[in-house]
Amino acid sequence: MTTPLRVAVLASGCGSNLAALIQARDVGNLPVKYVLVSSDRPAAEALRIAKAAQVPTLALSPKAYPDRRSYDLELLNHVAASGAEVLVLAGFMRILDGAALRPWVGRAINIHPSLLPKYRGLHTHRRALEAGDNKHGASVHFVTAELDGGPVIAQAHLEIRSDDNEKTLGERLLPLEHRLLPAVVSLMAARRLNLMKAGVALDGICLKRPLSLKEDYQLKR
Repeated sequence: MTTPLRVAVLASGCGSNLAALIQARDVGNLPVKYVLVSSDRPAAEALRIAKAAQVPTLALSPKAYPDRRSYDLELLNHVAASGAEVLVLAGFMRILDGAALRPWVGRAINIHPSLLPKYRGLHTHRRALEAGDNKHGASVHFVTAELDGGPVIAQAHLEIRSDDNEKTLGERLLPLEHRLLPAVVSLMAARRLNLMKAGVALDGICLKRPLSLKEDYQLKR
């Protein structure tokens, strides 16, 4: 029997992707143990969700630190002390310092609401609409010190409707995010996913393009 993957999660906001991860574990679809949920915002709803699921939590405000690096080093020291093997950024609204992140490269992933490399950063739904795109989506990528710039692992695609606005587009994309992130974590839990010098590898074979979330919610090449 495979030992459950020890996972820490960083979140800044409402925690809907965290809730999806916890639900996937609870229904038996995700063989993981959540060892820590941490937030840079003490009032984040994500912390309440974690506590309700009996996951250890940590609220660590950056205001108490002189600079970004010292905060990130302290934060990731706590993550390491939790025994986490993998770090998941699920709506964590900070860029991690490169030196602090170095031990986690290849073991840290992030979910972002765009089809990367399009629309790094904020307001992705608005920017897709303003650009006249006919497709939008979400990406899970390995975390690097570059904003939303790490190698992309998998994506979920969504057709943009003529009557979509920023709010409706975000609302329609969110359920796909809730499927995409657990699906990627599941591959990591099965020890099938790696970051190699040549790029993202599944079962030891480098991907030519990101995996795609299909209608059956399975990731396919």
